[in-house]
Amino acid sequence: MMDFADRRARLAAQLPPGAVAVLPTAPEAVRNGDAEYPYRHDSYFYYLTGFTEPESVLVLAAAQGDKPARAILFCREKHPERETWDGYRHGPEAAREALGLDEAYPIGELDARMPDLLANAPALFYATAANAALDAQVAAWIKAVRARSRSGVTAPASLHNLLPLLDEMRLVKDADEQALMLRAGVISGQAHARAMRAARPGVFEYELEAELLYEFRRNGAQFPAYTSIVASGANACVLHYNANNRRTRDGDLVLIDAGCELDGYASDITRTFPVNGRFSGPQRALYELVLAAQDAAFAAIEPGRPYSAFHEAAVRVLTQGMLDLGLIAPGKYGSVEDAIADKAHVPFYMHGTGHWLGMDVHDVGAYRDLAQADKPSRALAPGMALTVEPGIYVRPDPSVPERFWHIGIRIEDDVVVTADGHRILTGTAPKSVAEIEALVGNA
Repeated sequence: MMDFADRRARLAAQLPPGAVAVLPTAPEAVRNGDAEYPYRHDSYFYYLTGFTEPESVLVLAAAQGDKPARAILFCREKHPERETWDGYRHGPEAAREALGLDEAYPIGELDARMPDLLANAPALFYATAANAALDAQVAAWIKAVRARSRSGVTAPASLHNLLPLLDEMRLVKDADEQALMLRAGVISGQAHARAMRAARPGVFEYELEAELLYEFRRNGAQFPAYTSIVASGANACVLHYNANNRRTRDGDLVLIDAGCELDGYASDITRTFPVNGRFSGPQRALYELVLAAQDAAFAAIEPGRPYSAFHEAAVRVLTQGMLDLGLIAPGKYGSVEDAIADKAHVPFYMHGTGHWLGMDVHDVGAYRDLAQADKPSRALAPGMALTVEPGIYVRPDPSVPERFWHIGIRIEDDVVVTADGHRILTGTAPKSVAEIEALVGNA
């Protein structure tokens, strides 16, 4: 069970004595007419509260002298009529008790109470320049405090961006978070296997997407973590393709990049498979190259190694394979290092090998050590979660053997760094050539 109170306490301990932090959740968004998009909370707000209702704001006041730290929630009031239409609302008192907060008030009182909460506070922390409406509110609160200066009240002397503090906290996942991400990975792996079993020449991409969504939801996941990519044939060479409306053809590869979100945490898996259940020779050659690159990347993930190491390991394997297969003219370079230095791999592999993963599919946290002047790639540490996703994408080009044209392959898994190496969270998704060929079409 997530310890939200501990997270709030750890954040408050990083603030200057008496400083105040303000963090709203996400607003609701209208889809059309009077219908909203399915509501999804703000990740930072949820990280500190576990509260999923809209129209909510968390205020933290750091300890100062004999005054302890306080956690205050502003949220919607109880409203029987609206609850008849929209469902249960906690209301301030029930939310305070459920979340272990010190105080709670109706959201309508936020503007009236904030000047008192900011009076004589040395600093205010919030997501600066991220939300124009919040920026305007902050300006009004500070103006109201300054209007009381003749009575000896002082307004915060400095404003600070709260998010970097939370980014570093969120970057390292505790045991409960890792367990939740593992469960999300298992569900997503089962969904990929389901889509493979449903595949056959002539199936539409959206039919395979439907298999994914069904498996997510039937296992309790609330949402897809992002818009699913189901890309067949040449569509697999479009990195962010998500129209998912093409009808597959015999001989196509299908690249599926999809993962569920479970209780606020994302999974992110990519698998590539032949829609007819058998890799052709060129498809298999490139697939096994990408698989070898992923294995090399995994071997570079351990505490103390730089984040960049697993990308560099994957690029080296991919580039050597591209030379061996003739995607890159083998006589042009004296070594694989020369080819990498000339970025000869970039036309076929143009993205990084991974990203942080957590509450957001591209999760927060710096990739470089910003405390050092040259800002090197930061060292991996236990609890960091990331994706490992090498790929290769071959578009038609006269300099490239035609047998490889229109082949797009990516293989992606989720990993958490451990004390002695790493743990793969998405191992239930079939990946080897033998596993895939045995599964595809066997619904």
